[in-house]
Amino acid sequence: MRPLLQAEQAVLGAVLLDPAQLDHLGWLEPTHFYRPAHQALFAALRRLRSAGQPASAADGTVPLTWLTDAVAEASKHVRGVTAVYAHTLVSACPRPAHAAVYGRMVLEGAIHRTVTEHAVRLHQLARADQVCGGTAATLHQVDTLAAVLVDLTRRWGTEPRPAAPTVLSPAGTAPQAGAAPVADDERLLLAALVSTSSGMDEVDGWLRPQDFAVPAHAQLYRCLSALHHRGEPVDRLTLLWEAQRRGLLADGTVTGEEIAAIGDGVGPGGAQWLGEQVTRGALLRTAAASARAIRDLAATDALPPGQLINQALGALGAVDDVRQRWITGTRAEPPPPACGEPTAGPPDEQIRAARARSTPPSSSSPPAAAASGAALVRPPARSHP
Repeated sequence: MRPLLQAEQAVLGAVLLDPAQLDHLGWLEPTHFYRPAHQALFAALRRLRSAGQPASAADGTVPLTWLTDAVAEASKHVRGVTAVYAHTLVSACPRPAHAAVYGRMVLEGAIHRTVTEHAVRLHQLARADQVCGGTAATLHQVDTLAAVLVDLTRRWGTEPRPAAPTVLSPAGTAPQAGAAPVADDERLLLAALVSTSSGMDEVDGWLRPQDFAVPAHAQLYRCLSALHHRGEPVDRLTLLWEAQRRGLLADGTVTGEEIAAIGDGVGPGGAQWLGEQVTRGALLRTAAASARAIRDLAATDALPPGQLINQALGALGAVDDVRQRWITGTRAEPPPPACGEPTAGPPDEQIRAARARSTPPSSSSPPAAAASGAALVRPPARSHP
């Protein structure tokens, strides 16, 4: 018999033997029990306790009606709860005074089980969105899982402190579902960046090399970013030269023919739109990888609940990073400032130019009035024969 099942039986047996133990289990919910019969019986015990049962006996013993009424109440909601099984629960409790410790064991198992269920759900939705081309369901599940983790920290009695997960699948791996469309979008994006002079300006602020699923495409985008940041022209030849300088041709990451094909290829869509598609794919891949990591963490029984929750929050942090950059890329224009929030000032170059125009002239230059007066004097007209 697993320790979790024994802990559930011990909690119920302790409450049947000593109803006052429910006062120390106010943080434990019926849904934290794994078996439906245990859920129904614990809920019945809480309802009877709230109704004032059991009546205190003169000698301090618990009347038999406490057990029989609890079984009758639980039988209304689930089958399989009998008086015989209730006596089994009583015999399974080592000491009723340790009910709070047994309840913490039940809560620990519920935390692992709840995190696993939500992580599996997130992985399924991320894989489905990779095929359907959406993100709403995945992002909703990310928010749901984050809210569940914060609630579990409160129930466990700790504070949420995101930590780096000990197990995290790489997000840059090409997805099994929809891999070909993702690679096509990346090639079209690289072609648009090479063929248009303003392509890098449209995506440089939010698109990252790790957003590419194909490693060779990530290296080529890194070359384009280096050229752009150095202020050098971006075209097929400069991309080929930068790739050679970085050793990408020597180690076989890319070939000259592949770079030539990217430089000559022009497809539908601009750099902005194609960058959005690439970042969306990175968002879904990161969500799926984080879900797998959280699922593996929850499957480790030796991991304490506090560490499990914090590492799961840390895994979701990688999704939030890509999410914020994807929102930045898909936003057509910056949001209007909030009421009372100061607007952004003019650029620094404009400020320096304005100050230069308003600087008074030096002493060596003619006075402004003389200069303006001289400008108003009309030169004599030239005589004509």
